[in-house]
Amino acid sequence: MIQGVLFDYSGTLFRLEPGPEWLADEPRRDELFALLTASTRSAEHLPAELADDWARRDLDPETHRAVYLAALTTSDIPVAPDVAEVLYERMTDPSAWQPYPDTLPALRRLRAAGVRVAVVSNIAWDIREVFALHGAADLVDEYVLSYEEGVMKPDPKIFTVACQRLGVDPARTLMVGDSEDADGGAVSVGMDFALVEPSPTDERPSALLEALDARGR
Repeated sequence: MIQGVLFDYSGTLFRLEPGPEWLADEPRRDELFALLTASTRSAEHLPAELADDWARRDLDPETHRAVYLAALTTSDIPVAPDVAEVLYERMTDPSAWQPYPDTLPALRRLRAAGVRVAVVSNIAWDIREVFALHGAADLVDEYVLSYEEGVMKPDPKIFTVACQRLGVDPARTLMVGDSEDADGGAVSVGMDFALVEPSPTDERPSALLEALDARGR
């Protein structure tokens, strides 16, 4: 029986969806948002000298901001510097992130069952306010964030740290995420892994609950 569940953040529990009216006149709007939230995208869209910084972007807030602004202004879908600034600020705005329809039901189900929950994310800013905004702050026991821990998925250490803080056995813990490359690293420490698609929130109503159902939770 599962003792603990680790959830990825972006594309798993929440998705960057600022609303249809935001940048409505920008024809590449969806591509730009995809660039902002791609968890494992390579550095091919950046000048060569920024490749190393791109690889470590989720470990340092200043590096993260610098490489994303560079990505938005020099990639194959470039925007003006002022637009890049607006995009970046919006990405880190808690109100721009929407929960999937089953995010709160899944978290509430686990809390009611006494299953410990952690959010494990490669990210460079504090996401706790997003959970608070949607009434989910009390449904998460631990936040294990790369910029606070100095380690990123798929490094086994970040999954081990999460399990230690929850007080659960990795062999009885499930990792749920949208990236097999990053989140799937949990299997290296003996965890189970469930892959979900980072679809728009209105197109993915029950993937989290289905992952729990499949494991008797």
